[in-house]
Amino acid sequence: MADTTVLVTRLSDSFSDVWRQLGNGLSTEVRVVPSAEAGTISPATAAIVLAAGGAEREALEWLERHHVPPGTPVFVVGSDPGRRIAARVVSHGAADYFALPEDIEILQNAVAAALARRHQALSRSTGEAMPDELLAFRDIVGESPAIKAVLQRAGLLLRHAHGTALIVGETGTGKELLARAIHEGGPRRTAPFVPVNCSALPHHLIESELFGHEKGAFTDAHAAKPGLFEVADGGTLFLDEIGTLPIDLQAKLLRVLEDREIRRVGGTKSRRVDVRIIAATNQDLDEAVRNGSFRQDLYFRLGVVTLQLPPLRERGTDVLLIARQLLASLAQQYDTPVPVLTADAERALMSHSWPGNIRELKNGVERALLLSPRGQLNAAELLPPRTSPLPRPAGSLPFPARLDEITCAAARSMLDLCGGNVSEAARRLRVSRRRLRRLLQAV
Repeated sequence: MADTTVLVTRLSDSFSDVWRQLGNGLSTEVRVVPSAEAGTISPATAAIVLAAGGAEREALEWLERHHVPPGTPVFVVGSDPGRRIAARVVSHGAADYFALPEDIEILQNAVAAALARRHQALSRSTGEAMPDELLAFRDIVGESPAIKAVLQRAGLLLRHAHGTALIVGETGTGKELLARAIHEGGPRRTAPFVPVNCSALPHHLIESELFGHEKGAFTDAHAAKPGLFEVADGGTLFLDEIGTLPIDLQAKLLRVLEDREIRRVGGTKSRRVDVRIIAATNQDLDEAVRNGSFRQDLYFRLGVVTLQLPPLRERGTDVLLIARQLLASLAQQYDTPVPVLTADAERALMSHSWPGNIRELKNGVERALLLSPRGQLNAAELLPPRTSPLPRPAGSLPFPARLDEITCAAARSMLDLCGGNVSEAARRLRVSRRRLRRLLQAV
């Protein structure tokens, strides 16, 4: 991959001590040249900074005269904090305007985001020449040993077209993102990636959705329909929340894994399918096997390779890296400057356990971005609002009572404590979601 640079073009001598500071923390060269020596803009230039403190009019002229390669943003830096000059330079083609010294950290964030976009574009354009691992996992952010260990195992798996995998992790840890990366980095990348949430499919339609049906197979089957296995033929079928699949469908899924054939509902002919299966769950399948809600033979067949995604609370400062990426992405979505992640914001992010993992983190970052002044980030808005717990009524657990009444009441209390979050309540009770539901319905 070609090296990328940031070009600082001096239209004035103001802020000459800033450019060394700009380079700190950026994994690229920052070239500072006088305007007359700028010459032709290299395609390797990730961003151009026009140093125009006191020379804002010259910046407008420079923008009119120079051709900048598509995708290379020009950031004008001046000393006038007024909106009029900002509007004028943007209308002349600049990506943004920053008034120093107040906007130095916002400028650094903007340049860092431009570098990240350029590296991503270069990765895509040279993807065939890059190791699959680098290309496939470019969207999974993290430097912690825990996430690197998972990606190393996944990198060994993705090169094989038929490797079945089971991804295990709490809700919101990125199971589908990892499954998609394995697909896109492997030999099946040109074929479909078909995600299926097993818990979202109505019980009476699951077989038809997965395997398809023939015309007249049931009352509403007015025409033949291929199932998702056929849709994913040649590619990857991602079965999320596999632990919720009914026991009778588990036997049919096992047969597909063994024979590579499916039969539509109401059909008499088997069809060959060439599909890689990646399953995922946030449940304890060992417990599900013990209580009879999940087939042991299917568990062994799916878990040929098991990838355990760590929760965010076990990934250290990865939470800050992910938050910065989310900030850059969401700021672009809402057309607002990328705010600085202040020391207060970093402390807030590191202090929370993030039971909802990356999904909860994204909600927090988005909330803080929407409820903070433009270009700023209110650290207090990053964390979920605290609500006063309702007083627990005396004697909420019945006693003396039958054992099933006591366990049902305990399960309901835990569910109330978790705000109705079934997954979190099941995790704290160390039971599967399905077992928790049975406990709640026991009385």
